[in-house]
Amino acid sequence: MRRFNMAVLAAVTLSTALSAVPAHAGEAGGSPGLAHCTAGACHFDVPPGTYDVRVVLGGKTASATSISGETRRSLLPETAAPAGERVTRSFTVNVRTPEGEPTGPDGTPGLDLRIGGSAPALAGIKVTPARHTRQIFLVGDSTVCDQPGDPYSGWGQQLPQYLREGVSVANYADSGESTVTFLGNPRLWATVRPLIRPGDLVLVQLAHNDKTTDEATYRANLETLVAGVRERGGQPVLVTPIVRRWFNPDGTLNNSTALLVNGLGVDHPAVTRSVAAAQDVPLIDLTAKTKALVESLGVEGSKALYLTNEARDNTHTSVRGAMAYAGLVRDELVTRHLVPKGKVRVG
Repeated sequence: MRRFNMAVLAAVTLSTALSAVPAHAGEAGGSPGLAHCTAGACHFDVPPGTYDVRVVLGGKTASATSISGETRRSLLPETAAPAGERVTRSFTVNVRTPEGEPTGPDGTPGLDLRIGGSAPALAGIKVTPARHTRQIFLVGDSTVCDQPGDPYSGWGQQLPQYLREGVSVANYADSGESTVTFLGNPRLWATVRPLIRPGDLVLVQLAHNDKTTDEATYRANLETLVAGVRERGGQPVLVTPIVRRWFNPDGTLNNSTALLVNGLGVDHPAVTRSVAAAQDVPLIDLTAKTKALVESLGVEGSKALYLTNEARDNTHTSVRGAMAYAGLVRDELVTRHLVPKGKVRVG
């Protein structure tokens, strides 16, 4: 495995291409890191781990820059910098193999960042191994995972942009998984569980693919996941599933398809709430939150949250929908004091 230079620095400016700009005070030289960046992208040859990324944004003209990385993860929302001014932002990113879905392709070794936004301008970047990081592990299905291709996006893919340096997201959600398959596949729970450290959060949202799972098994599987997290010293958080966009004639989502009641009559959100109460586990009722949002937008307005127009898909979310649902999760993490308010980005 190739070594990582602890002092990796890059000073670049982005227009149609990247060119060197004078180093800022405290950045020794700046030029050694230019080889890590090309037009619109930076690559750092680092081993799997967790890294703090500090970026300096801005240029001679007004700019607006966003940063994504690895498998289409949103790491920094579009950030404005007035003309001639610099804005510094930091975030923490998880680098792993596979870099996206655990059962998917390995992806590219190292850390890959993409520079976007309506008027991008990157004036400096520094990547260092994170020393004091709280990890948020995600256990879920395709509505949560790092989706490999546009226009799909899981809400876990959008969550990192709402977090500041010191908190990172390790998204182990995987398409097609149920509570049964997530526990049974050695690339999933058996891989995640040993990585959990004391104080880490583990958010569990599994239900969409438990179509033939009976209630006793579904309940027992959730309890097994909760126990496994606690045995490692982590904090389990149960998350009820996002709704399917399946309206009744009266404009409500009060039906089995929308609210994830399977063919055996198992009410997944209700069972999740019950397990959370019985096990004294924090609950994020994303079913209730997403139901309220979708109903408030109505039949037409809610199409933009899902891939209704693009793929006739009322289960999986667009980038816009995933961002909205990740924002709901962010709010609940703060409200329930699971993540300090100072560690999240608002707006």
